[in-house]
This record gives sequence, C-alpha cells and structure tokens, in this order.
Amino acid sequence: MKKELLLLRHAKSSWDDPRLEDFDRPLAPRGRAAAPLIGRFLEERHWRPLMALASSSARTRETWELVSSRFAHAPSPTFRDSLYEASAEQLLAELRHTPEIVGTLLVLGHNPGLEEFALRLAGEGSDTGALGQMRKKFPTAGLAHFEFTGRWEALQFGAARLTHFLRPKDLA
Repeated sequence: MKKELLLLRHAKSSWDDPRLEDFDRPLAPRGRAAAPLIGRFLEERHWRPLMALASSSARTRETWELVSSRFAHAPSPTFRDSLYEASAEQLLAELRHTPEIVGTLLVLGHNPGLEEFALRLAGEGSDTGALGQMRKKFPTAGLAHFEFTGRWEALQFGAARLTHFLRPKDLA
C-alpha cells in the first residue's frame, strides 16, 4: 500500500520577547501569514493527512492551527514533547509507531532534525529539483512530500521518494 509523508517545519517564529524560553516562542507575523498558504496548498493538492504528529512547542501548535484551518476535514493532532528538538533517528522511531490504517501522515517539527530526517529519507526516484532545493535549505514553513510503499514500522532511511519540496515564497 502506498503511503504519503508530509514533513512540515514550523512557520517563522518571533524572537521579540527575550524572556521566553525557546519552547514558548510564538509565531512572528511572517509565520502567521505563511502557515495558511501551506494549508491552502495542501488542501488544493488533496494531500490530506489522516493523522498529524507535532512537537508540543508553542510555534508548532500555532502553525498547526493556521495550516489546518484551511482543511475541509482536519485530523486532531497529537502533540508530543518528544518531537521537540528530535533527531533524525528519533523522528524515524516515532514514525514507525504510526498505525497501518494511516495512508497520509503529517509531521510538524523543527530543524535541524527535520531537515536531516528529510534528506536521509529521500531515496531512489526522488525528484532531483525538489531534492536540490531541500539540500540548500529547509526554511520555516517548508514542506516536503514523500511517497513510499510498505509498512510504517519498516520505514528506513533512503526508502522514500521525495516528490515535492515547497517553500512559502513559492506560493507568494
């Protein structure tokens, strides 16, 4: 069975309040503008997640609210502290627990782990243009779309095909 994986980096966050811990930083105005654009793009492409896993940080929660507000039917997200500052290996371990009924999964997280995970996941047949863009930078509100065949529990690095990589400026 074909599976789809959407990797989304949180939208641009604010550094305006130096008293806030990194975990508690909200989105900046630029992030609040970019997130709904990504949501609209996902809905237009019919890339509708059946399940969403997200870091429990303030900026990922806010990003999810703005992205999912554009969905006709949004899943209830699962927020996990373990996704905050998760490494590529930790992300892979989390994804392997995805129920097999889930055909499309969205993961909302942070760099550098999300970017490293995406680069290591991209395997044979990946779109070279998308991979080249992703190698340059995985910016805030950047979105990578992968496809693979198999079971979530068996997902390996290099086993998915990167089909698209999108940045908010691509939608402006």
